[in-house]
Amino acid sequence: MNIDEAARLRAEYEARGLVEGDMATEPFSEFQTWLSGVVAADIEEPTAFVLATADGSGRPSSRALLMKAFSEEGIVFYTNLASRKSEELRMNPAAAATFVWIPLHRQVRFEGQVVAVDAVDADAYFAGRPRGAQVAAHASAQSSVVSSRAELEERYAELELAFGDGEVPRPTTWGGWRLLPSAVEFWQGRVNRLHDRVRYRQDGDMWIKERLAP
Repeated sequence: MNIDEAARLRAEYEARGLVEGDMATEPFSEFQTWLSGVVAADIEEPTAFVLATADGSGRPSSRALLMKAFSEEGIVFYTNLASRKSEELRMNPAAAATFVWIPLHRQVRFEGQVVAVDAVDADAYFAGRPRGAQVAAHASAQSSVVSSRAELEERYAELELAFGDGEVPRPTTWGGWRLLPSAVEFWQGRVNRLHDRVRYRQDGDMWIKERLAP
């Protein structure tokens, strides 16, 4: 991590705070600006976020993931389609994602509906993954109970031998999800815990900016 750059940016961000009129008219451009600052500070895993889902009865669960694509269509992440998170997203296609960049005293929260990424995009992303990760996607039935680490490694070795030097196809149980936000909140730490919170709320084709109390 570039500690000096992170400290400089944090001090600058805290001093300036968030002013609604200085922020983009929609959340996607604003998020891109924030993400660029995170990258400039060389913070480890700048695209890491925590995804919260809930099952059909409303019981929540959360886990850390990496964002693999971002646009005005939302946040994209990839996973095993038979995993707990995927099962919950099919039962209850709504989720929340939180990016936290502690060295900059910043976070961004997304909330909205979730849809599956189409097969063409999933194939393209899978083809660009490291070969080891491709084989592992076949070897691991994510979220299922396994007897031991040795069982996983044995399965991996068998598949590695079976695929040889050939192409590793995308498993039918592996794909992506896209979070389509209807609300995005930007949080900036300030002195005396009087933090800045600005939320973009979707209203038809428009985004409304509103300040929230800390």
